[in-house]
Amino acid sequence: METIGYIASVLIGISLGLVGGGGSILTVPILVYIFGISPVVSTSYSLFIVGSTSLVGAYGNYRRGLVNFKTALFFGLSSMVTVYLTRKFLVPVIPQNLFRIGHFQVTEPLLTMALFAVLMLAASIGMISGRQTQPGCLECDLGRNIVKLGLSAVGIGLTTGLLGAGGGFLLIPTLVLVLGMPIREAVGTSLLIIALNSLVGFAGDLGHFVIDWYFLLTVTLVAVAGIFIGGRLARKLDSGQLKKSFGWFVLAMGCFILVKELVL
Repeated sequence: METIGYIASVLIGISLGLVGGGGSILTVPILVYIFGISPVVSTSYSLFIVGSTSLVGAYGNYRRGLVNFKTALFFGLSSMVTVYLTRKFLVPVIPQNLFRIGHFQVTEPLLTMALFAVLMLAASIGMISGRQTQPGCLECDLGRNIVKLGLSAVGIGLTTGLLGAGGGFLLIPTLVLVLGMPIREAVGTSLLIIALNSLVGFAGDLGHFVIDWYFLLTVTLVAVAGIFIGGRLARKLDSGQLKKSFGWFVLAMGCFILVKELVL
């Protein structure tokens, strides 16, 4: 199973390299179901693996001029603070069982994942429809975009902090639909923001449990190899098709999460 787990870990990097997101959604199931690590520890390990892998991918995109630092730093600062505070203070005190609806027990993981899936579905519709936006990014309408970015950053920071996953799925639609950023630049910028969010979130977990650094670094190196593969594939694909394909992938994952959490 370990061998299968390391092979599957390559997909983490490929996903990040192709669409600038999705790595965390793959990482946690791989750690839990293949490597047999507890869900709580897996969310923390996921932050480190995805953060480190995204940082390598962001550097590669920076060399090709596909990272918008102004957006990344503004967005990253807002979301980083939210992720760190969430992992450090909020996650440890959230009860497992939140409330009951009749005989149905609503737990913290179920509610969080269900809400996240709804956000994914809403974002995927905009990506698939090919809605056009004005391409000026922050320079177009500074005041309005800063408010939108700030609110989005806090929301994504909270989601990433609670799940140890999900930042990339919400980042790409935000950068493309709110700012009108080209998909390839959105991917590169997203990787830098994910790296900042994830590594700061992991720092908030330090001291909560014992970390197997040898295992963690090994999986991370395998995922890093995958991001080079994903990056090469991304450069060969049409950007418009990449955007729609990403939207369909987000839609499928959102439906899967809803069915898994509410039906299965």
